[in-house]
This record gives sequence, structure tokens and C-alpha cells, in this order.
Amino acid sequence: MEMSFFLKGLLIGFSIAAPVGPIGVLCIRRSLTYGKMTGFISGLGAATADALYGCIAGFGLSLVANFLVNQQIWFKSIGGLFLCYLGLKTFLEKPAKEAATSTQSVGVFASTFFLTITNPMTILSFLAIFAGLGLATTSTNFDAVLLVLGVFMGSAFWWLLLASGVSLFREKFSDRILKIINRISGIIILAFGIIALVTGFKS
Repeated sequence: MEMSFFLKGLLIGFSIAAPVGPIGVLCIRRSLTYGKMTGFISGLGAATADALYGCIAGFGLSLVANFLVNQQIWFKSIGGLFLCYLGLKTFLEKPAKEAATSTQSVGVFASTFFLTITNPMTILSFLAIFAGLGLATTSTNFDAVLLVLGVFMGSAFWWLLLASGVSLFREKFSDRILKIINRISGIIILAFGIIALVTGFKS
């Protein structure tokens, strides 16, 4: 029974992480620019935020969940502004000549964690999935821990697959192609930021 909660968490974490959005674009671009490890660390930031939201949903922390949902306008606005900043930064960035430093790795982890934690749809997704599967009301604290651990591992596994797969093509791209990828990625991320701002103000 305990393992079933862990496996359910794996599937939930993987399925929530898999759709390609701004985090996916960042992970792909960073894997191509800096290599597999940097791309994976970017994904770990999102996986950590997923696990945190999984804790809120899994342990039935309704007060925290309600607060996050009620403040979604602010979260969308802050997240949207940060996406616009990252989009412009990515657009103007030159192809890297070497792997990311430890300081840069902290930055890429923090950026994806912040983007995921400021996306109110993440907590809504977890609440809906957990409620639909009856996980928020039937699980014990230990089951909830296994569930959250599974969410983190499932999400992290997806980012490892994505970063590893994308980095296989890294050596095949010239600086000119990487520069074009930076431009395209920057525009896509900027577009996500603008959409987040517009929908935030309409909420």
C-alpha cells in the first residue's frame, strides 16, 4: 500500500512536469547552452517547487492553499514580470563557451523554483489531482510523505530525461545556431511572461 502512494506520486510528478511551458523552454535552452547538468539543475528547481506544492495538497494544508489561490493575481504578475526579464536576458545572451559555474547553477535552480512557485496553476493542479484520486483525505502522514517524495522523483526524472536528450545535440550546433536558439527561446519566454501578466490583470 505504501509503495502504491509512492508510485502514484511518481506518475503525478512526471505528468505535471512533462507539458512544455516556459520552464521546459528554459531547461532545453540551458541544456544546449551549458550542458546536461545545468539543464537538469534547472529542472530540479521546478521539481522542488512541485514537491512543496505536493506537501500543501498532500497534507491537507487548506489555509495555505486558499491563501495561494486567493493571491493568484499577485503571483501571476510577479511571475510574469520575472518571465519577461528572463526572456529579454535570454534573447540578448551570447552562447556560452564553458559549463556553468556553481554560482550560476544556484541561479538557474532558484529561477525555475521561483517561476514554478509563483504559478498558481501548479497548486490548483495538485489540489484537483489529489482530490480526484482521494489522496488528500484518505492518506496518513506517512503515506503523504511517500506521495510527496514520489512527486519530487517523478518530476526530477522528467527533467533528467529532457536535459539528457537535448544535450545529445549540443555539440552539433554552432555558435550561430545557438545564438538563434537564444533568440527564439527569449521570444517564447517573453511571450509566456506577457500572457501571464495579461491573464493576471484580467483575473
